[in-house]
Amino acid sequence: MTADTDTAPAAVVVPARRTASPWVLMYHSVAEFTDPAEDPYGITVTPHALEAQLQWLRDRGLRGVSVGELLRARAAGTAAGLVGLTFDDGYTDFLTRALPLLRRYDCTSTLFVLPGRLGVDNVWDPLGPRKSLLTAEGIREVAEAGQEVGSHGLLHQDLTAAPDDVLQQELRGSRDLLRELTGSLPEGFCYPYGHLDARVVAATRAAGYGYACAIDPGRLEGPYALPRTHVSQADGGARLRVKRLRHQARELRRAVLR
Repeated sequence: MTADTDTAPAAVVVPARRTASPWVLMYHSVAEFTDPAEDPYGITVTPHALEAQLQWLRDRGLRGVSVGELLRARAAGTAAGLVGLTFDDGYTDFLTRALPLLRRYDCTSTLFVLPGRLGVDNVWDPLGPRKSLLTAEGIREVAEAGQEVGSHGLLHQDLTAAPDDVLQQELRGSRDLLRELTGSLPEGFCYPYGHLDARVVAATRAAGYGYACAIDPGRLEGPYALPRTHVSQADGGARLRVKRLRHQARELRRAVLR
């Protein structure tokens, strides 16, 4: 596609001063499994568990949205009741298992994909299980379904250990490839493994992203290092409530220290 035919989402507004980070939930794969040994990294929830978690949000007047939508709503002062939903890696089961449930509960989400590993599997997880990744056609289908597509880099590498040229390719190269696939430059980036440092955060911002998601970024927390809450198969209502309270308490402590 040429530049003049590209479309882009409304820009994410980065606040001039540090503000409390929103509550963003982190998922990976949605698939059936019965034995915990089938999910050694704790990255899979069953469709039944995901539906129960989305229902828990609804029962509390909360609705899951993409991170881009959430940040724009916060900038406009209309984010009450919104929670970020993210799915890392871009597994094929997002289309077949997660998307129907998101539609049922009137939710959107951000899917962070790897355009350098189209149609292959999660080779970076040595213990398995092997999970197929979306093809180019699958990524386009996700975007056309109204879900936000963000970059997870090209190959799922630890960017803190990458030399500068590789870092730039992972950041800028993946962004350009996603524009070719979807017609839009992605606003969001997600650090593989959650690994980041000041160099990687600065490079991500310089690459043109509007925000970036981490896991527990510590002192680097901000629009380019948003913390997220990992959601597992074991997270029923009681555990989700505790995780929400922990997030609120952490952000309150940050506000006091500012």
